[in-house]
Amino acid sequence: MDKTLQLKTVREYNNYMGVATRHPLVNVIEGCRILHPIPHARKHVGMYLIFLKELKCTDDLKYGRRSYDFQENTLVFIAPGQVFGNEADGSTFKGSGWCLMFHPELLHGTSLGRHMQDYTFFSYAVNEALHLSKQERQTVIDCMMKIDEEIEGATDKHSNVIIASAIELLLNYCIRFYDRQFITRKKENKDTLSSFESLLNDYFKSDKPSKLGTPTVAYCAEQLHLSSNYFGDLIKKETGISAQEYILSKTMEIAKELLIDPSRSVSDVAYALGYQYPQYFSKAFKRIVGYSPNEYRSLN
Repeated sequence: MDKTLQLKTVREYNNYMGVATRHPLVNVIEGCRILHPIPHARKHVGMYLIFLKELKCTDDLKYGRRSYDFQENTLVFIAPGQVFGNEADGSTFKGSGWCLMFHPELLHGTSLGRHMQDYTFFSYAVNEALHLSKQERQTVIDCMMKIDEEIEGATDKHSNVIIASAIELLLNYCIRFYDRQFITRKKENKDTLSSFESLLNDYFKSDKPSKLGTPTVAYCAEQLHLSSNYFGDLIKKETGISAQEYILSKTMEIAKELLIDPSRSVSDVAYALGYQYPQYFSKAFKRIVGYSPNEYRSLN
């Protein structure tokens, strides 16, 4: 039976990796300095982790039940509460690349702590990892080395704030690098947008609105085999509006077509689009279109 390691603290993760704990809330590990083999294990973690995978096939990372064979220079983000790693079967892997881990308590009272939720890539699926250029890789390593230097130095009342600021700088670079990746995958993103449009059209032509209600971002992302956050960020980059706004706009375009039919009441239209309560539909329609459903109907 599969046993999942519970690694809730930085110290516990350090013990698993076989390295010293230099700070109770943060650590940087350079894999090549770990000379002993590391046992495979599925891990349920209580901290943020960022892995820079430098060698192809060094340690395939299993996330959920799916395994991913990373190319070199891939950056992977893990958030507290997530489970990853291969089952403990007695096999081991060799340390390589870099790992930054930091506990949420490190961020208390810091600028980073106040907007950590903005770094949505911690909720991306592992197959949506960040692929770095050589220059980007060096920037990431420079940031990790700066954090490592601060951990290694004498601790004082400023240490945690300085370390958190250095982590924030690294994460801001990652936002820039993801923006570049979205741009370089323009065709792939356009294909996703086209698939999203087709998905919504098919949804409203089916009986799903009456069974499932209005389409959600999570439903659309799942159908397109993407994580909700990655999907939402991709749509925002491509269209300038959120995935939820896109869905709502599409819903209201279909509503306009249905309202042209005088035999349909506003309530009928609302139910046909998946709204449980017609008044919610009317409010949403007026916010998007600028008229109430009845006002719009009188204009046409």
